[in-house]
Amino acid sequence: MALPMTGLRPDLDDDLDGDVTNDTDPFDPRIDLRGDPLCDPPAFTGHADPAVDLPRRQAGAQPQHLLVSLFADYWLGRDEHLPSAGLVALAGEFGVSATSARAALSRLARRGLLTSSKAGRNTFYGLTRRADRALQAGNARLASFGREPAEPWDGTWVVVVFSVPEERRDIRHALRTRLRWLGFAPLYDGVWVSPRPAVAATTAALHELGVEHATVLESLAPHPGPGAPGHPLAAWDLDGLRADYEAFVARFEPLRARVRCGRVSAAEALVTRTELRDAWRSFPALDPGLPASMLPEGWPRDAAREVFADVYDALGPLAELRFRQVLADVSPPLAELARHTTSAAFAT
Repeated sequence: MALPMTGLRPDLDDDLDGDVTNDTDPFDPRIDLRGDPLCDPPAFTGHADPAVDLPRRQAGAQPQHLLVSLFADYWLGRDEHLPSAGLVALAGEFGVSATSARAALSRLARRGLLTSSKAGRNTFYGLTRRADRALQAGNARLASFGREPAEPWDGTWVVVVFSVPEERRDIRHALRTRLRWLGFAPLYDGVWVSPRPAVAATTAALHELGVEHATVLESLAPHPGPGAPGHPLAAWDLDGLRADYEAFVARFEPLRARVRCGRVSAAEALVTRTELRDAWRSFPALDPGLPASMLPEGWPRDAAREVFADVYDALGPLAELRFRQVLADVSPPLAELARHTTSAAFAT
């Protein structure tokens, strides 16, 4: 239910729907970290569950993905709807045009991720129940990713073998996406492997997508042994994955000191924290939590996880402040309700 219009500026007419086919990238990852490694402020360039079809992370403009991330970070679990004008202004902090933001809101509503309400000429949006649940599950996944399980890995690999004809390539794509989310990677074409205990979830995904020609099995003693091309671990590019983790640490670790030194503005915190979340969110699809016993010495996943949790939480209060500042220009009462999530709260 939308909050009553108390405090909403009457001069804002947001009842516009636009369309866009070619936006500029709203995420500029370039951060200049030259100078004092502790407190010299870099130049800020910030432009001012798979069953639920959440926006995909992809190259290029991502206004739908951005808006869903903002809901997940500052408005999760709330029934009040946010004014379209406020959401458009928040997207503008990332360089997304008003036309693109309105088009993204309309598309999210059509996809069943947002529900809308009207008050006069103004439109309000909130998460649907299923989108809220999916985002809470996604947050839990972000929180648990990278943690060593309580019980050591027992050496069991789950293998799924499937065949989907070319005329059903949309189903094939959906299955591959689902399998990656479940922790699988392709060892061969149509043969995917995972070290996670995902038999029940995999079987459910195959059934839901109507894939009949498939087999799911477990193997305790794969042949050939570790290091051989056909070993299940060969399904992952470990060198590339190591480089990704190390690049993540190199990019975001300096922010720890900058936050301590008070060298991060509220506007930068909002943009950078969203970039941080987006970058960390990519890892569960690349690394299913590969067992530490199978990985090379000095594997950087733990360091990357520590950087994510520390920086995400440190930027939270400043990012929330900027979220409130922008939203308060449209509706001060709603702005007061915004709360930032924390890495610890993800798991609750």
